[in-house]
Amino acid sequence: MSLTENLKRIVGEAFEIDADRASTEQIEFPLMPLGTACDMGRDENGVPLIDPRIFGSREFQRNPYPYYHIMQDHYPVFHDKLNNCYFVTRYADINDAYFDGLGFNTIPKGSSNHVLGNTQLELSGIEHSRRRNLYGRHLVGSALTKRFGAICKMANDMIDTWFDPTSGMSEYDPATGKYVIELGRAFANEFPIRVVCQVLGFPDESQDRFFYWYKNMMGGIGGRDFEQKGLMARQDLEDFVEEIVEQRRTAPQYLLDDNGNQVAPDIISELCQTVIDGDYLSTEEITSNIALIVGGGGETTRGAILNMWYLLLQHPDQMAAVLADDTLWDAAFHETLRHSSSIGGQPRHNTFDVEMHGIKIPAGSLMHMVDWAANHDPRVFSEPEKFDIFRNDLYTEKIVRAGYRKEGKCNHMAFGVGPHLCPGAWISHQEASIGSNIMSKRVKNVRIVEERMPKDIDGVSLAPIGLGAINELWLEFEKA
Repeated sequence: MSLTENLKRIVGEAFEIDADRASTEQIEFPLMPLGTACDMGRDENGVPLIDPRIFGSREFQRNPYPYYHIMQDHYPVFHDKLNNCYFVTRYADINDAYFDGLGFNTIPKGSSNHVLGNTQLELSGIEHSRRRNLYGRHLVGSALTKRFGAICKMANDMIDTWFDPTSGMSEYDPATGKYVIELGRAFANEFPIRVVCQVLGFPDESQDRFFYWYKNMMGGIGGRDFEQKGLMARQDLEDFVEEIVEQRRTAPQYLLDDNGNQVAPDIISELCQTVIDGDYLSTEEITSNIALIVGGGGETTRGAILNMWYLLLQHPDQMAAVLADDTLWDAAFHETLRHSSSIGGQPRHNTFDVEMHGIKIPAGSLMHMVDWAANHDPRVFSEPEKFDIFRNDLYTEKIVRAGYRKEGKCNHMAFGVGPHLCPGAWISHQEASIGSNIMSKRVKNVRIVEERMPKDIDGVSLAPIGLGAINELWLEFEKA
């Protein structure tokens, strides 16, 4: 047996991949029509096989759901021996795991703290609740309502630049009276960050540096190639915060409502005055909390705005309904996150040996709770690949940490549920809905500039969103 054949045999046996197809290199999977899975073989009972190398393929990135459905039907807990982890894909199992703080109690160490620091993401129990409660009240309820006017002003100020020929934010054709923008650059990338910058209490003049911190820290979490830039950005953030912290320890600043009245201390001031175990939080601890908000405060909202407009404009009847009824922006937001969330799930370590669907999972294993799959579980959502803001099985009201599973309706899993529900969920909802509603009042006859957008494998259709969010969205419109 040759060395190559022997390697194929070893890899095949280790990862349960047929020896003839096993390889130490990534293989190219064929690009299939949306909703159709490529054939990776079948076992002796005719059950479709899953080659774990599919997860790193372009095919899976653009067309993931037929593979998730195979996993949900035949491998609800899929042991990926190639990467030594377990994928949980059914809605009910993920929901139960998120509420089991004892059995699935922590996000694995190192998944974010190498760049962000010791954040609440990797804590559990009392310590997690204590950290979260330090700033959580600024991101929910009346605190959001009181900032409504400020958020509207930010949105309108940004949209004003589209019609300013000196801003460089748009292209204008005087012959047709039409404008062209790339929505990410012109609005979605920066709008949520500006809101978070204000809530934290950063000076207005620091906004450009805020974008630098956000972009590079998020990139640093994504992979080794960018980790150094992420670490440099975090150090720059800590150096900047240190001076502000020293000032706010003795002179806290406050968020103001539309009338200039104090609402509450900004988050930095709140953290500076916080005492835990008889001592104030250190600058490093404060920076870690800020880094988490900087990171989590942008990507979900950015993706929601871009994906929502991309999907609505491809469903003109639903777009027309939203434009005629402002209250439907909430439903559009939730259906967008169910259909195409920019956040895919949460990793967990199991505290004890557990058995799920006949699969024994040793304690301390890496388990991926795949929210993308849960949001497309046909056991919960009918025709899950269909985008429909009027679907009657999706809960589209106020986000609740306890989740919602009543009267035939369920919440989506884009923010998770339970103790680790994304603390920025409420502000993301507000930003995306308010920002999009204001935008819809300022422009008319909006269309996607298809010639500037990526195409699918047929070279004609617009590319599917797949996993995550689209990178850019080119729009043409007239001024309303």
